[in-house]
Amino acid sequence: MLKAENLSYSYDDGTQALKNVNLEVKKGEIVALLGKNGAGKSTLFLHFNGILKPTKGRILIEGEELKYDKKNLVKFRQKIGIVFQNPDDQLFAPTVEEDVAFGPLNLGLEMDEVQDRVEDALKKVGMDGFEKKAPHHLSGGQKKRVAIAGILAMKPDIMVLDEPTSGLDPKGASDILKLLYELNGEGMTIIISTHDVDLVPIYSSKIYVISSGEIIKSGTPKEVFFDVDLIRSANLRLPRVAHLFEILEKRDGFNFNGEYPLTISQARRLINGN
Repeated sequence: MLKAENLSYSYDDGTQALKNVNLEVKKGEIVALLGKNGAGKSTLFLHFNGILKPTKGRILIEGEELKYDKKNLVKFRQKIGIVFQNPDDQLFAPTVEEDVAFGPLNLGLEMDEVQDRVEDALKKVGMDGFEKKAPHHLSGGQKKRVAIAGILAMKPDIMVLDEPTSGLDPKGASDILKLLYELNGEGMTIIISTHDVDLVPIYSSKIYVISSGEIIKSGTPKEVFFDVDLIRSANLRLPRVAHLFEILEKRDGFNFNGEYPLTISQARRLINGN
């Protein structure tokens, strides 16, 4: 679905933000881009639909190279929708329904089709009934849902979300990730940037770890978090469940062969198995 090949990017002041990034996302996956703040996650995401143009390398979408003329950008941006970290950067219309309708209207769709898309998108994110509300009167979690609805109304093949749980309380974060999991179940390919190591193993099938603009590790959650030294060198940590089992092994003499469970359900199976 999406591929970055040898992607590098430097800002105008010469700062190199990305260094030979290679990344591949297959249809139907939930992929996490994991890294600390400032690692290059947002900069990489802005390349996925042509907001930024690489200094070197290229982006491929369904095998076709991303081009930067207006016609091609419009085409590719219908395939990939980006939800920004701060929904206030994305929501600007006087009402929720006008905001969600903005993208479909710019596609030149008939009003009946636009209305159907708005209603369907708001229903999917649990925000039907809020059509006439002003976005700035909504809670943080509600704003995130409306921002997601605005992308859904475009009917993209891939949804890219920059820190989707940032600024939310635990329940709000869980609700957003549950929504993304449901959308993935309906066929949507999802890419999430985050530094929340506790949530990544629950939802992601593949992880890319980015540090100082470079991909330093990729693989399944087990393959990535098994490399404890690398995770900590990227200024990240193990999921709390894994860290607990690490302590039990090192301090209390339990033997897990360094393969710690990453989620509560995995820990339960391990304990019951023992």
